[in-house]
Amino acid sequence: MKKKGRKALKKKVKGNQVIFSLVCLVLGFIMAFSYHLTRVENKHKNEAVTGSQYEKTLDLRNQLIALEETNRRLQNEYITKQSKMREIEKELSKEEEGYSSIAAEAEKYRMFLGKMKVKGPGIQVSLQDGEYDPKNENINNYLVHEYHVFKVVNELYISGASAVAINGQRLSSRSYIVCNGPVITVDGKQHPAPFVISAIGDPPVLEQALNMSGGVKDQLVNDNIVFTLEKKDLILMNPILGS
Repeated sequence: MKKKGRKALKKKVKGNQVIFSLVCLVLGFIMAFSYHLTRVENKHKNEAVTGSQYEKTLDLRNQLIALEETNRRLQNEYITKQSKMREIEKELSKEEEGYSSIAAEAEKYRMFLGKMKVKGPGIQVSLQDGEYDPKNENINNYLVHEYHVFKVVNELYISGASAVAINGQRLSSRSYIVCNGPVITVDGKQHPAPFVISAIGDPPVLEQALNMSGGVKDQLVNDNIVFTLEKKDLILMNPILGS
């Protein structure tokens, strides 16, 4: 009886061991399958996220490349247009210089013709008859004549005077001066002595031209003419009226 009981117990224990082993095997298979399934799902999930990010990164990269190409194209257009603008500015500058030169020449000719009002610094020369000398019977030897006035006027023009007037009467390129006894006639208008000759120009230059040794001043003084010169900060001359 005891031997039979032991055998039955052994069979029962052995059966339980087989069942336990089967249970463990099934549980192990289930755990392994679950782990494998989880890895596969995570892998697919990661691949899906990575692919979406890659597509987004690629799209942004393409946009950046397109913007850089557009920027380079616009820069090249800007450089080209800037170069053309500089060429246009050079042409306009040349034209402006030409027009300015023409305007300056026209203004200078109008000044010489006496057709415009002018003002500026200059000098004022006064020519007066010399003192009467009883020993000198010829009165013409101490009177101011037209050639005395001509010497002063010509020297002033040669020295760069832009405008000249005698006793306030403006001279032009067509002016004439005639001596008639104690008076001179300028363009048909008579003027008594003293004869005040005004000239607009560089005062030091005009003064030096008249005062140089052996020049106009010395010649007039030798002819008994009273010569005085004064520098002026401002001289105003009106235009010549009439035709």
